[in-house]
Amino acid sequence: MADHDPAYVAVLATQLQHRHPALTAAETELQQFRGFKAIVARFINNQSIALDIRQGLAHDLQLPTPEK
Repeated sequence: MADHDPAYVAVLATQLQHRHPALTAAETELQQFRGFKAIVARFINNQSIALDIRQGLAHDLQLPTPEK
């Protein structure tokens, strides 16, 4: 079967979920962390929030510190 066949992909996804639930759970958790990281990045780069607060948060999270 072709790798891009939707039915084939659906079968593989179902097999993955049943055979490797820990992997599926880890992927879900990773997706949540990516969302959290995006929120934090927007906060740190939001110039309407006081610079010292954003710099402190960036420093605490060991992220690049905003300059302005």
